[in-house]
Amino acid sequence: MGNQFKTAALLAALSGLLIAISYWVIGGSTGLLIGIALAAVTNLFSWYQSDKIALAVYQAQPVSQREAPGLYRMVEKLSRRANIPTPRVYIVPSQTANAFATGRDPEHAAVAVTEGILNILPEDELEGVIAHELTHIINRDTLTQAVAATVAGAISFLAQMVSYSLWFGGGSRDNDRGGNPLGVLLTVMLAPLAATIIQLAISRTREFSADAGSAKLTGNPRALARALQRLEATARQMPLNANPAFEPLLIINSISGQFLGNLFSSHPATEARVAALLKLEQQLTTIG
Repeated sequence: MGNQFKTAALLAALSGLLIAISYWVIGGSTGLLIGIALAAVTNLFSWYQSDKIALAVYQAQPVSQREAPGLYRMVEKLSRRANIPTPRVYIVPSQTANAFATGRDPEHAAVAVTEGILNILPEDELEGVIAHELTHIINRDTLTQAVAATVAGAISFLAQMVSYSLWFGGGSRDNDRGGNPLGVLLTVMLAPLAATIIQLAISRTREFSADAGSAKLTGNPRALARALQRLEATARQMPLNANPAFEPLLIINSISGQFLGNLFSSHPATEARVAALLKLEQQLTTIG
């Protein structure tokens, strides 16, 4: 419950930031109303289109049971165990090793894996990865992350438009016409950074829960721990490049090991995730 409250608070902060930017830049009640309208539109758009956008960003291709029987059976088996509808299955044409889930709820969900992850992971580790992504679907993390990515993108776009207006003479307005010069400057400099940090914080709060859900679903926390270590090693050599706003959807990212990398990473440190999984393994062994 605490984790869900934290996520809701971070999403509210992200939408509030978008509204505040509009108020400071445009000024007065007009800016406030435009900001509220932008927040509403971006949230509504991401609700209904999040799965299509994410799949298109990573060029994921749908596959049938006939085309990928082993993968499809694994997703079906784990979905039955989790008591959710079997999501649509996609393969990303990339030799890097990664995976993600998307969709606003279990009835409108998809799981996508790269060709690379199918090549390097043994069955038990791949099962742990699939269970991790199904847990994101169960917890509605896929919707949360999509909303965060869309709102953060809107904030960055607005800041970029303000920057262009300053360069090409749009900063000559006075306060009586609505624009606040200090607000404009802060928007250009700080808003995209703040949006990124909030978005990454939202993603980090969900990864430990998804790891734990995978461990409980498969009964094999160590398999997912091994998979995360293997995926991190390969991601450093061959990252899955796409729009950075959608990187939090992936099971692992490629920025780690340095201070700035950890600060702007969309995931907790892999070492911390592995340690949590091994601790959970000990707990499950004790209970068993």
